[in-house]
Amino acid sequence: MGSLEDIRENRLRKLELLKEKGINPYPIKVNQDFQLKEIIDNFSKLSKRKKAIFLVGRIMSLRPQGGLIFFNFSDGTALFQGLIKKTELDKQSIDLFDETVDVGDFLELKGILFKTKRGEKTILTQDWRMISKSLRPLPEKWHGLQDTEERFRKRYLDILMSEEVKERFIIRSRIISEVRNILDKAGYIEVDTPVLQSIYGGANAKPFITHHNVLDIDLYLRISDELYLKRIITGGMPKVYEIARDFRNEGIDHTHNPEFTMLEFYESYSDSKKQMAFVEKMIKSLVKKIHKKNIINYGNDSINFLKKFEIITYYDLFKKYTLINYPETISEDDLSITAKRLGVEINKSDSKQKILDEIFKKVCKPKLIQPTFIIDYPADLLPLAKKYEDNLNIVDAFQLYIGGIELVKAFSELNDPIDQKERLLNQEKNKNAGDKEAQPYDKDFIEAMEYGMPPAGGVGIGIDRLTMLMTNTQNIKEVILFPTMRSRE
Repeated sequence: MGSLEDIRENRLRKLELLKEKGINPYPIKVNQDFQLKEIIDNFSKLSKRKKAIFLVGRIMSLRPQGGLIFFNFSDGTALFQGLIKKTELDKQSIDLFDETVDVGDFLELKGILFKTKRGEKTILTQDWRMISKSLRPLPEKWHGLQDTEERFRKRYLDILMSEEVKERFIIRSRIISEVRNILDKAGYIEVDTPVLQSIYGGANAKPFITHHNVLDIDLYLRISDELYLKRIITGGMPKVYEIARDFRNEGIDHTHNPEFTMLEFYESYSDSKKQMAFVEKMIKSLVKKIHKKNIINYGNDSINFLKKFEIITYYDLFKKYTLINYPETISEDDLSITAKRLGVEINKSDSKQKILDEIFKKVCKPKLIQPTFIIDYPADLLPLAKKYEDNLNIVDAFQLYIGGIELVKAFSELNDPIDQKERLLNQEKNKNAGDKEAQPYDKDFIEAMEYGMPPAGGVGIGIDRLTMLMTNTQNIKEVILFPTMRSRE
């Protein structure tokens, strides 16, 4: 095999040959009577007709055998076998096939369905037509794309050459469809909120910033749709959800990509306890729907969705896994020393809750394999959640971890505008002190709350991470069709 450039030059010559013979290698209209999956599923019935039909697809392999040319082709729904008998096509058509067709080309085939002596379902070609000439060779069938980074950059080839990869994204689509189905049946309305925001908020994260030339204002790609969804329930729509693309200018690792998909839903007159029950039911339903069973594998672990999900408090996790016996009252200095002893990197500007969160991510999170709800978070950690009436230091919130991955964050939504204003101002204070992930103060949001926001339970679920779990995938890039990549240059 020659160099890639030699192969491309050879295919360009074949392209010119087709044009010289008056053939358009990229026609507008294509004849297709059935998809290949339909042919396979209904082969007995369709083959009995002995009637010529049109099929289309990409040539995936060519196997000349004397007077016969066997080939496999795919239309994206299935792989099927084609056969050309040189005695049954005119010489001009056979020669043109030999001279111009390569693996990777798309053909329109007219022919009769039959089974070979080996029982292979096949179309005996009576006529063929080029409908898209490929100029580059596909990766070798058995080697595929070995370079993982190249797989992510050329996802179109990754999907084409790997049924496993293709199936993963089909499952992702099914997950999103089923999520919509569950929420629609529960009476939720799907809505859209702005991607470009003058003030970002709803989460602790660094935003991407851009500029609108006509308005001459800076705008931010949303880090969350939470504050806008809360405006909507304030406006009198009691159950809303959005499946949104969010953007966070943060590090990339096996569970983080700067662009990701979140599901957020809010129910007026609800709270975190009700939403916790709903989330458990939803996750169990999704597992059963996608996998047809209640126990699935993730990495080396078997995860059981038959059992009731475990519930543990945030501080009890530290007592259990870090031997910090009094995380509620430990001093910031002692906590910093403990963090260093545990190999956790911290900054001088980090607050006590930020240090606790970093310890949690490093030490506690990997232990949370079976479905586990963590409840009772420190108020400073979740500035948009409602505090308990008998303990103002704790908020009524939960997160769900499965397989060591955070899948869900939810809480009883704070609807006291005075408390919310104070906590967002405190966030802004932390931001000015050097915490780049702290939230800014959103005056418009506070004004909306002052008109009266109903009590509500809100939930955020990471669709990419949920897909990782459902497809036994360890890297978020494997479940995002086109993940963010460093420039080749």
